Amino acid sequence: MVRAFTSCWAGALALCVALPSFADDTTPNAFDSEAAIEYSQSAIGREVGNHGFFDRDNDAVSLAEFRGKPLVVNLVYTSCVHTCPVIVQTLHRAVEVAQDALGAESFSVVTIGFDSDDDTPSRMRAYAKGQGVDLPGWRFLSADQETIEPLTVDLGFIYFPSPRGFDHLAQTTVLDAEGRVFRQIYGSNFEPPALVEPLKALALGDTEGLATFSGLIDRVRLFCTFYDPSRDRYSFDYSVVIGIAIGGLSLSLIGVFLVRSWLGAGRRPAGPPVT
Repeated sequence: MVRAFTSCWAGALALCVALPSFADDTTPNAFDSEAAIEYSQSAIGREVGNHGFFDRDNDAVSLAEFRGKPLVVNLVYTSCVHTCPVIVQTLHRAVEVAQDALGAESFSVVTIGFDSDDDTPSRMRAYAKGQGVDLPGWRFLSADQETIEPLTVDLGFIYFPSPRGFDHLAQTTVLDAEGRVFRQIYGSNFEPPALVEPLKALALGDTEGLATFSGLIDRVRLFCTFYDPSRDRYSFDYSVVIGIAIGGLSLSLIGVFLVRSWLGAGRRPAGPPVT
């Protein structure tokens, strides 16, 4: 199992302290990785509320604005100097690969500062700049504690104070186009397919895309695109298309042969009468 709990100051979660008072009875309150993952996984299928935030320019933003396409949600705190930057850099790499494979407009990304006292819009702006994040569709958001608390419950995200900051679940969440939790990605250092594959699954499950020929072509392209670790990107595998075409042609020829044989048998003249 991936070591999902991390400490942003020591690398791994030691014995934890009590969770904040807002945690409900189902939230793990001791270092129990299995319980933590179970709690996080229990959020799958849950619709995340329309919480309100401020972006790095101090403009109001609501989660409803991101409905209509998948949303990747990443929570950090800006005073973290070890694990959180690794998570952001790992996500940055994965988002670059995903945008190259799926298109920059196919999904959105938000990084939310969960330390409401310190993670102000200006801090989030400086944090994004310091991490070198300047990709389209990626926004850095701040919120007050009254918003962070229910948001983390919706996402199944666990965090609590520790002597040198916060201990928290190293979790990246993928929401579907309706704002429901679709997939949880664990760990501070994961490979791009961990993010791209659920985004592909959501794109391939979009039946509205089949309404047009171009939408059908896009579905075929996505289906035949695979991760090439040597190039750190997704590539179109023509052999899959060729294999599908050959298979389809073979089935068609077999079908034609069977139909012609059946029709020929029906037209065959009757033999001479038996005497």
